[in-house]
Amino acid sequence: MSKALGLARVSSTPNSRTDPPGSTDDNATPAPAPSSSAESPRLTTATIAWTMMSLCLSVLLSALDLTIVTPAIPAIVGTFKTAAGYIWVGGAYTLAYAAITPVWGSVSDIWGRKPIMLIAVAVFLVGSLVCALAPHMDALIAGRAIQGLGGSGMGIMVNIVVSDMFSLRDRGLYLAITSLVWAVGSAIGPVLGGVFTTRLSWRWCFWINLPVGAVSFLVLLFFMRVPSPRTPIAAGLKVIDWTGSLLIVGGSLMVLLALDFGDVVYSWSSATVICLLVFGTAVMALFVLNEWKIAKNPIIPVWLFTSPTKVAPYVVFACNSYVFIGQAYYLPLYAQSVLAASALTSGLYLLPLIVSCSLAAAAAGIFMQQTGKYLPVMYIAQGFLVLGSGLLISLEFETNITKLIIFQILVGIGVGMNIEAPILAAQAATSVRDTAAVTATMGFVRSLSTAISVVIGGVVFQNEMNAKNEGLASQLGSNSTLAREFNGDLAASSVEEISTLGLNADQESLIRKTYFEALRMVWIMYVAFAGLATVLNLFVRAHKLRSENEGAVLGADRSRQQGSPAAGVAELELRNERGD
Repeated sequence: MSKALGLARVSSTPNSRTDPPGSTDDNATPAPAPSSSAESPRLTTATIAWTMMSLCLSVLLSALDLTIVTPAIPAIVGTFKTAAGYIWVGGAYTLAYAAITPVWGSVSDIWGRKPIMLIAVAVFLVGSLVCALAPHMDALIAGRAIQGLGGSGMGIMVNIVVSDMFSLRDRGLYLAITSLVWAVGSAIGPVLGGVFTTRLSWRWCFWINLPVGAVSFLVLLFFMRVPSPRTPIAAGLKVIDWTGSLLIVGGSLMVLLALDFGDVVYSWSSATVICLLVFGTAVMALFVLNEWKIAKNPIIPVWLFTSPTKVAPYVVFACNSYVFIGQAYYLPLYAQSVLAASALTSGLYLLPLIVSCSLAAAAAGIFMQQTGKYLPVMYIAQGFLVLGSGLLISLEFETNITKLIIFQILVGIGVGMNIEAPILAAQAATSVRDTAAVTATMGFVRSLSTAISVVIGGVVFQNEMNAKNEGLASQLGSNSTLAREFNGDLAASSVEEISTLGLNADQESLIRKTYFEALRMVWIMYVAFAGLATVLNLFVRAHKLRSENEGAVLGADRSRQQGSPAAGVAELELRNERGD
């Protein structure tokens, strides 16, 4: 395959740390990097199909394992005869996943996409095997952490590889496909986990990864055609931003640990949670300082955020991820607590959201590919998201299921249409050399926002249940002591007890109405974030989605800061099949 992908030949370097090559003012379209002198043939349809299939399998596994173990936790606790550390079964994966995300993009710039992608899949499979064979809780938690490291790499590398394979104009469609798979995997994880746990064994939540992951690994190994700089390991290790890597991993872990611990292991006012939040924030501030003033090859270059118009796509993306994951997380709780659905069938209530999200993502990708425009997509998407989220507030306790389905469809259209447009907006505003940094930063933003979303939603829900608990106790009369079962921190885990405590129909209805009113406040909070995203959307600037594929700038000598061409900007082209 000769010079497939049409990789850019970059021959200039930034004038300063805040003005990288290819950067432009906010009113101009970034100039494309000069193309290679040789004509760049297209990837074959078969190669694209095989590669996209394997990438979708990888991102599906990565997303599934974020949520698949949730319904399996009671069975896991029963198997190991201990509840000690059970919160880490889910937490170890999400913590490792979020904290390491930016690092994957940086190392792929040094050693190339294919070897790093294969390493990520291999790490994930090792973690899955450890989990499936785990003889005790500690081994399971260790396996989940290993899974998280690999899952993070798979999730972010998929988007980076797609960005390298296709031009800005074409990649919207393919990124929409992979992000759609991520959204579907995250949403159906609890359903699939429940099926495995009840029909087979909780260990099948991990066994299933091995054959699927192996297929993905082999297809990527033999069919993926992306550039490789063949950087020596020693040379690559020298240019890694080790300080930045340690700071962002450490700071992220402390903040995420605080969010995981809050009101579960420790109270929000405890010294442990407060210290984790304070020191985590301080370490993240040091990370920003390191990237701004010290790092020669920063993980997250500060010039990505030099103006409100450059920051806007990241914040819009964060808000939309915040709303989507929050509603996907709390709608099953609504189904169980208000509509009396079982734990297994509650996930089916998400189908309208998933299906509409899928169709909208595909339609938006096609539109952006055909027109080269993303701003109309973002505006329309935000309108649907605000409308659908707002209508959830209008649900009545005795509402029919049709309204819930329609409102979810509106939310799904809003989420699906905007699932990739912010990433394209950010990529279009920067140089090709920063494609991986932009994509990894977006992945990091998504990981943080989704973790925060579930926590903040839980705080709002628990506070409302606490506030209503005294009134609930007085209305239950002789059964007033049962109100404690539905107090704030116990409410989410006590849903199934509503129908098993021997309450009469009126009392059961009273409890379900309390859940309904508490969840309404959660919907209000998510509408506020959808509205914030709509306002910030106005700051996103239109840039041309170019039809030329600019490829990637890779290698140990690719400088992201001040310097001259001689100081090191890798100029890579995919070589002819002459053995070079």
